[in-house]
Amino acid sequence: MFEGMHNFLLGQPVLVFFLVLSLGYLIGNIRVFGISLGSVGGVLIAGLLFGNLGYTMYEGMQTMGFALFIFCVGYQAGPQFFDVLMTSGLKYLSLALVIASTGFGLAVMLASALDLEPGMSAGLLGGALTTTPTLAAAQDAVRSGLVDIPAGFTSEQVLTNIGAGYALTYLFGLIGLILTIRLLPGILGIDLPAEAAKLESSNNQDAAQGLSKISTRTYRVTNLEQVTKSVKQMQQEALGEISFAAIRRAGEQIEIDQDTWLELDDEVLVIGNINRLLATTHFVAEETPATAELNLKMETFVVVVNRPGVIGRPLSAIRLSEHLGVLPLKVRRLRTELPLTADLILHRGDVITFYGPAIAIDTLLRHVGYVEQAVDETDLFTFALGIAAGIGLGTLVINIGGIAIGLGMAGGLLVTGLLVGFLRSLYPIFGRVPSAARWVFMEMGLLLFMAGVGVNAGGGIVEVVETSGLKLLGAGIIVTLVPTLVGYYFGCRVLKLNPAEALGGVTGSMTSGAALSVVTDVAKSNAPALGYTGAYAFANVILTVAGTLIMLV
Repeated sequence: MFEGMHNFLLGQPVLVFFLVLSLGYLIGNIRVFGISLGSVGGVLIAGLLFGNLGYTMYEGMQTMGFALFIFCVGYQAGPQFFDVLMTSGLKYLSLALVIASTGFGLAVMLASALDLEPGMSAGLLGGALTTTPTLAAAQDAVRSGLVDIPAGFTSEQVLTNIGAGYALTYLFGLIGLILTIRLLPGILGIDLPAEAAKLESSNNQDAAQGLSKISTRTYRVTNLEQVTKSVKQMQQEALGEISFAAIRRAGEQIEIDQDTWLELDDEVLVIGNINRLLATTHFVAEETPATAELNLKMETFVVVVNRPGVIGRPLSAIRLSEHLGVLPLKVRRLRTELPLTADLILHRGDVITFYGPAIAIDTLLRHVGYVEQAVDETDLFTFALGIAAGIGLGTLVINIGGIAIGLGMAGGLLVTGLLVGFLRSLYPIFGRVPSAARWVFMEMGLLLFMAGVGVNAGGGIVEVVETSGLKLLGAGIIVTLVPTLVGYYFGCRVLKLNPAEALGGVTGSMTSGAALSVVTDVAKSNAPALGYTGAYAFANVILTVAGTLIMLV
């Protein structure tokens, strides 16, 4: 029975892929001491198992996955990559460069010192730093002919070495990074929750509790002795918790501006966290039934930041409450939720969820950006044309001094992805790929590629383990730990980052979402996401380039 099933699967490469995918997800979700490999690690291991048994996948499936993944990496990073350079991006760029260059140098030196076979240095770099774009770019450099294959080796052998080197070092790269991130604060005597709290305003700890705790209430001011601040000051000190939507005085609704103070018998429509309202308002006002004049229609709406007037400025500078009477609930960047604080610097492409009067939407568009519409359709024309243009760009080669220089498919796709993503942030009707669709394209592309890497490397994994296994594992430990520690030291001592932000920046520089979740868990805050999202956009670009360069060294 087993032999019959084996022979059947040998002739079904598409079926093999989906078996690898399903088994990989199962393996990736297994937790040991709270640590899981995730979908990438699980699919890689499942691919190695199937490949070692002699099964194959269509080569075109891996190439398709590679194209989807790299283009989506660029598309997702596009709005942040160009914009963040003009704000606070240089420090994150330098952090990503330091970690990437440290890992690059160590991988090259260790590969030479240990006499590793061609291609293993690239696998070592990608696996130890847990970065798939490095692996993808290195293999593409071989397939596209950018790399001269050393005498005595074939392209297939070099590709196997890259994949096997990645597979052997990725396991410790992921687990070692997570353990280092988890243990480092304790070893250094750092109270990470306290450090994370410094990044957030003490008044904003519960700012993004969600719509279930947001309410609209109408009050009549009865006690001015407790009113010690202007309306503007009260809103800024309770950002994300209280917003004054409207004030009616002597039968007329007044405009709320910088100098507005509450007066006796004012009727006030307030949007806010129900716990905050119940705990504080009874000192100054009594709740009254909603009146027709102040009974505004409230909505929740999602806005994508793209207005030059707010890019690079703190959330508080938008003066949303003063002009619009809306309440920010949460801010997401690169699919990662950020701490909701008054001094949060906004970047192009940030996604902010607001709650407030429906009449404020048009004004909000003029101040902040465009409303993210609940549209399912993807602009497949631009998406496909962007990929085609990237592949075409990657084929261009310039001869300088007899040396052929080109971007390769990885570089071409990354460039066009960055451009399309950036242009999409400027012109909302251009190149639309809804967030859910982008996640499917990127995840499916990544797993198509990783399944192919695992299956193709599986046939030679045993030989690689026997000849270079211990050397690779030892080198992988060094290439994981040293850049992590160097990056953290550089971030804290040179860039003067908060320890929580520095650790988040390290995980972003190594494109590890799993490690970020550990940092936020230890910090009991999502403040480290500020460092993660800052470094992540740069790291994807830098590490993709590194994958090509290391094959040329």
